[in-house]
Amino acid sequence: MNKESVDLIADIVVIGEYKDPEKIENKLKELDEIELNNQAQSKSKNVDDILKKDIFELLNSPQKRPWSYTTHQFGYIAPLETVSSEPQPILYPGTIAPDDTLKNSRINVRLDRLRVYEYPGRGTHNVMVTFATKNQVGDSEEVVSFNQTYRIPERNSAGIIGYPIFTGLNVGSQGVTLECSTINVKNKEDDAILEALESNTFKIGLKLLTTTQPAIAPFTTISLGLVKSLAQKHRNVGVQKLSLGLDFENAAMGIRLAEGNYIAVQVPEENTINWDNWVYQPNLGSIVHKENGGSLEYNYFVFRISRYED
Repeated sequence: MNKESVDLIADIVVIGEYKDPEKIENKLKELDEIELNNQAQSKSKNVDDILKKDIFELLNSPQKRPWSYTTHQFGYIAPLETVSSEPQPILYPGTIAPDDTLKNSRINVRLDRLRVYEYPGRGTHNVMVTFATKNQVGDSEEVVSFNQTYRIPERNSAGIIGYPIFTGLNVGSQGVTLECSTINVKNKEDDAILEALESNTFKIGLKLLTTTQPAIAPFTTISLGLVKSLAQKHRNVGVQKLSLGLDFENAAMGIRLAEGNYIAVQVPEENTINWDNWVYQPNLGSIVHKENGGSLEYNYFVFRISRYED
């Protein structure tokens, strides 16, 4: 399997990529993100000035809002060899050894965490997560994608661990590329779509075979079309997107494919987090700071790679 883009994120523009302050202002108005005090509301001539001041401060503050970042930093937690409550180190996945036994094999991809520290809007967020990749089938490849939606209050994680995304994904000799996006869905007209994605039909993940599946292509077309459509609608907004190539090489700046958990954190700079200061605490089931036990104050998700077994 090559590591070329599967074209999920190319057409999705997340809010952090907006160049026009007026466009950001309009989107935040849609999402009820900008609060106006009673005095400002009673003096309509001052409202626009207040909004412009809020947007200016947002775009120019050294402490920007977590949803405005367009960079992701990656971490890796190795599988536990034995049952243990000891803190587990978090490494940059470019420093680990690739697992060559995964070449030309099959893997499972599961979602273990989805943390909303701060998304645009208020209250509980309806977050649609989409994963896309290429499934190696003989000498050909088929693009596959899977959507799921979660209702997550601010500063909380979705109530999921081990949620199946791809089961039996065929990996070639070059590795695999995973693309992911999150969309904050606030448009009430999309509630029916969200309810459908929460049905049992969509909760079992995408089971893949070693032969071409005729139903995969139309399913993927609908899936990718859905996420791109929702991202552009009124009161909806893309928040995170990334493309991560996992390979078997030893290039200094590459990221290796192995069994374990991969962490993707939405950050202002790619070196924001020093993983030496953080651990995974098994008895808490959380990523915490070594010294003070604090949590990451960023949006992030964690997916798991494991070997497929019949």
